[in-house]
Amino acid sequence: MTSSAAAREHADLVAKVRAHDHAYYIEARPVVSDVEYDQLYRRLVEIEAAHPELAHPDSPTRRVGGSPLEGFAKVTHRIPMKSLENTYSEAEVRAFLGRAEAELRRQGHLGEDATPAWTVEPKVDGVAISLRYEDGVFVQGATRGDGTTGDDVTANLRTIRNLPLRLEHPLGLPLPRVLEVRGEVYMPNEGFARLNASRGQEGEEPFANPRNATAGSLKQLDPKLVAQRPLRVVTYGLGELECPDPPASQTALTAWLRSLGLPVPERTWRARAHDDVIEAIRQLDGMRRGFGYETDGAVVKLDDVALRRHLRDTEKYPRWAMAYKYAPDRAQTLLHNIEIQVGRTGALTPVAILEPVFLSGSTVSRATLHNEDEVARKDVRPGDTVVVEKAGEVIPAVVEVVLGLRSPSAKQFEFPRECPECRTAAVREKTAAGEGAVWRCPNPRCPARVRANIEHWCSRTAMDIEGGGEVMARALVAAGLVRDVADLYRLTAGDVVRLERQGEKSAANLIAGIDASRSRDLVRVLFGLGILHVGITVAKILARAFPDIDAIARASVEELKAVEDVGPVIAGSVSDWFSDPENRSLVERLRSAGVNLASSTYRPRDGVAAGRLAGKTFVLTGTLQTMTREQAAARIEALGGKVSSSVSKKTDYVVAGTEAGSKLDKALALGVPVLDEAAFQAL
Repeated sequence: MTSSAAAREHADLVAKVRAHDHAYYIEARPVVSDVEYDQLYRRLVEIEAAHPELAHPDSPTRRVGGSPLEGFAKVTHRIPMKSLENTYSEAEVRAFLGRAEAELRRQGHLGEDATPAWTVEPKVDGVAISLRYEDGVFVQGATRGDGTTGDDVTANLRTIRNLPLRLEHPLGLPLPRVLEVRGEVYMPNEGFARLNASRGQEGEEPFANPRNATAGSLKQLDPKLVAQRPLRVVTYGLGELECPDPPASQTALTAWLRSLGLPVPERTWRARAHDDVIEAIRQLDGMRRGFGYETDGAVVKLDDVALRRHLRDTEKYPRWAMAYKYAPDRAQTLLHNIEIQVGRTGALTPVAILEPVFLSGSTVSRATLHNEDEVARKDVRPGDTVVVEKAGEVIPAVVEVVLGLRSPSAKQFEFPRECPECRTAAVREKTAAGEGAVWRCPNPRCPARVRANIEHWCSRTAMDIEGGGEVMARALVAAGLVRDVADLYRLTAGDVVRLERQGEKSAANLIAGIDASRSRDLVRVLFGLGILHVGITVAKILARAFPDIDAIARASVEELKAVEDVGPVIAGSVSDWFSDPENRSLVERLRSAGVNLASSTYRPRDGVAAGRLAGKTFVLTGTLQTMTREQAAARIEALGGKVSSSVSKKTDYVVAGTEAGSKLDKALALGVPVLDEAAFQAL
């Protein structure tokens, strides 16, 4: 293909892909199937590979993060990014409206009987951001920082799928020489839940709420990691603007930004009467929980931009806008104690034990305090009266202490430096993503860890032993019958029957389940062992790369890192686990008990795996209707394919069910073929 022909096809493909991106991410109304989109995208990638000069910075293919950054450069905001005065009082909103209108009348810019228009829009609970476009091309993004200077997070923002890298005027007219858009980066609730579930599987501390997850993501120095986070952006204001005919009102601005392809608030109201403004705020409160992301208030703005200029800003706030904050569903209650919960990876998590209180439709008696730093920051003490709310209306959390009700005898809580169960010295370590630290009990014999490990070993995803849940695990450990998972295989029905509240039938079912688990594959064994950072996906990767558990145990850190999708953190964790004499002894006892330790999915690296999917790598995302994801993975592996946890350029197919998330986004960004369930079954 000649250069001119390539350029023409490239321009056509870019236009089509951008249009489809807009339809999918902005309008939420896709007009082509995933397969059709993928064909266009893959062809675009091919052309740019053959003609690198066409791969401009604003190409739709430039969505995936590049190399890690050394650090964030500083950006000076030419027009300061001010915050908003906020209130929880409707009366104060009315007073704000009255003050602004009275000042405009005093200056002669508003007639005595005239009433200006006001807009009301959702206040998205995210991270304020500035987006700079030059001649329609996204060139820089920065955080608010102190309002004058922020961090340059351009590389991270490029990974956000609903942020256009190039703007296009709907009528083909010239774009502004400079357009600086103000907005908010946020994380949808569904993506937040998936992210926390993934972090939990890897033994990492979950994020407290979507805003914390968003802020933590934007602070990452590796854009590739940010690309895996389900971030979104919404725009609602202007900074610097070089445009001959700028929008004259907030209403016009919203329509203009939308026409250029930028995401704008999901719903806005325009009202003149103060009662109508308050009614709009109330209507927004009634519908905001259906938006799919966190909103913590409503923003009221003077609609007319010319009138705004006559209301001089304070040093911190504009006088033409105010944020009304919705009061969260909170309750005061007594915090009786702070308990330290020990998880199967040894993580020590502080939990507030509360006087039961009814909140958001349920009775709350326990609330997370997340970690040592959170307890210290809030200075939570046993005996305190505290304010509790449900973060995202799901997770109970202690918000603050009512200091006026604190007893003089209340002692500052000292986070333990040893495990509360076994008294082993705790170890403080960074999480895999470098987002904070966690204290862990390193003792594998810790009763709390043993209980959690027994329950995990018996879980459906691991060895699938019926009857081996939390109650049974606690009873077995308390009775001294089980010290680790290998002891399960020494149990008899008579041992179980002697436990409190255990009948012969339930005992027989448990023993039958334990016997059946002896033949499970190595993947389940590896996952069941609870090795830090080895979730089910990593277990599958290791079982494909090594023929049995002995080969994994012998492998050096470098050999483990050589396995695709195994990084230094995972490799180090696996090596450390097998270097421990007690863990090696556990493996031998499992072997003696007849537990299978060989892999049925092993594929020699220098050989050719049998099966029609040999050499193909799949990633599964979303919910499948005719099978579970575990069943789908088993079918792929039975045909010689490989299932990976993350999408990369080496991925051959992404199988996307309903409610597919960031993995689908990344697949589209990389041009990886996407299969719906029907296409997957056909394959």
